[in-house]
Amino acid sequence: MIRESYLNWLILLGLLAVPIWALTADEPFTITLATRAAILALAAVGLNIALGIGGLVSFGHAMFFGIGGYVMGILAYHAQSFTPLDLGAFSIAGTKSMPIIWLVALILSGLAAWIVGLLSLRTGGVYFIMITLAFAQMFFYFSISWSTYGGEDGLSIYVRNGFPGLNTLDPIQFFGICFVLLCLVLFLNARLQGSPFGLALNAARQVPARVETVGLDPMRIKLLAFVISGAITGLAGALFADLNRFVSPTMFSWQMSGEFIVLIIIGGVGRLMGPVVGASLFVLLEHWLGGLTEFWHIYLGTILLLIVLFARGGLIGFLTGKEGAHV
Repeated sequence: MIRESYLNWLILLGLLAVPIWALTADEPFTITLATRAAILALAAVGLNIALGIGGLVSFGHAMFFGIGGYVMGILAYHAQSFTPLDLGAFSIAGTKSMPIIWLVALILSGLAAWIVGLLSLRTGGVYFIMITLAFAQMFFYFSISWSTYGGEDGLSIYVRNGFPGLNTLDPIQFFGICFVLLCLVLFLNARLQGSPFGLALNAARQVPARVETVGLDPMRIKLLAFVISGAITGLAGALFADLNRFVSPTMFSWQMSGEFIVLIIIGGVGRLMGPVVGASLFVLLEHWLGGLTEFWHIYLGTILLLIVLFARGGLIGFLTGKEGAHV
């Protein structure tokens, strides 16, 4: 069996090697596919902090993904139309700067996660799942009715936003931005897992009463994890919208939330590189099988079923021989 630490490095280097090969082979579309995998992995890493460590099965993380996407879309729209964003008492100019957009996406997604977490964490189990789903659906239907920014048709951005010193329209440079952000979030996740906060969060997931006996509040610990999780997923949403130069209500859909959970299950719940493996396999199947049949989800469902039945630790757990360690 392969040691998990070695396997993690192999997975990360493999994701990096694909676009480098595509660059030498003059295959820009393959670089775009790798970028898509990196962004989806980033979103799933965010969810994995809440789900894998804290045991919070959120079926509404598309809400934060969509908030990040619409932050990008709205700020870029007002920048390209040279009109300020009117907020009543004051107005804000749009921007095409990626760092500013990321900061706003992180703040608003984290704020939304804090509000949703305050309400939903008072429940547990299936009730928590349904409340997070309900909030995501509220945002979904609101975005459909938001005619100012395209409503059901979505909102197109003509030119990708900029990053100082880089040409973001160059596929390999934009991949580099997404890959670096993914690595930073993976590093944060690894640090969280081994930190006192991560240990307290894991304990709050397993035996909340014992956490209370040592003077800690399980709800506050889970709420902080939920906020961090939502903020990271919001950042991924801003990158995803920038990749497509388009944002639409589908980013809020329950199907998107389901995809994030599927990515984590494929790679392994609680595994550091589980979301990266799941996202890479998902994009590969989507591209390869999607070209053969429009019903490619049948094959994805079959793979997911086999993993749930025979590899409960995901593909990483199966390869390392530690299938039940993080489930």
